Amino acid sequence: MSGHSKWATIKRKKGAIDAARGKLFTKLIREIVIAARSGGGDQAGNPRLRKAVLDAKSNQMPGDTITRAIKRGTGEIEGVSYEEVLYEGTGPGGTLFLVEGTTDNRNRTAAEFRKIFDKNNGALAGGGSAAWAFTRKGQIELGRELSEDKVMETVVEVGAEDYEDAGESWLISTSVDEFAQSVSALEAAGLELKGSRLAYVPNAKKEVRGRDAEVCLNLVDALDEHDDVANVYADFDIPDDEMARIESAE
Repeated sequence: MSGHSKWATIKRKKGAIDAARGKLFTKLIREIVIAARSGGGDQAGNPRLRKAVLDAKSNQMPGDTITRAIKRGTGEIEGVSYEEVLYEGTGPGGTLFLVEGTTDNRNRTAAEFRKIFDKNNGALAGGGSAAWAFTRKGQIELGRELSEDKVMETVVEVGAEDYEDAGESWLISTSVDEFAQSVSALEAAGLELKGSRLAYVPNAKKEVRGRDAEVCLNLVDALDEHDDVANVYADFDIPDDEMARIESAE
């Protein structure tokens, strides 16, 4: 490869990385703004804001950017007014999707989401078309250095509902009402949380294979790339052997 071609390739790669970083920062800032607006600017009394700030710091967001985002949320400085939105849709093989996000223009966001679903063998649907298949729950991640006995004990102590082995972490589930209290109790116990969030958990999963599996993954990726998207939830499940096939073909 010539020096010029190599440099051009490096610049393209760096541009892609910078673009991805820019998208991530946009989403992190929006979450900080929304969290501060809904629960106040004091991190000690606002678990959602505390998590948003930790996420931002872990991705090397400058401190002054975080501070400005908090002040925009509390109204101390002016900025774009975002609102939280939840869209429902269907995907290949009868799969169902929920898309959480923030927007300053509902009509624009809906039109762009509709286009993404249409391009990936899906459809943006009306309210209630997919939400019925999910339950809102709190999810808290703990490190695998904890023994299963310790995790079971912790679940009982903090009043959580259940736990599961999530591969690289233990995933504790709570009700929405007990979520903030459980997070505070775990932190007070000196346990390091790898993550915490309110999420939509599918009540049952649909196995997908072949082209349906590939398109489901493409749909999730396309939605996740959109600046207005915070989280994508779906009820599809791709078996390990099918994932291996897809990954080997890339």
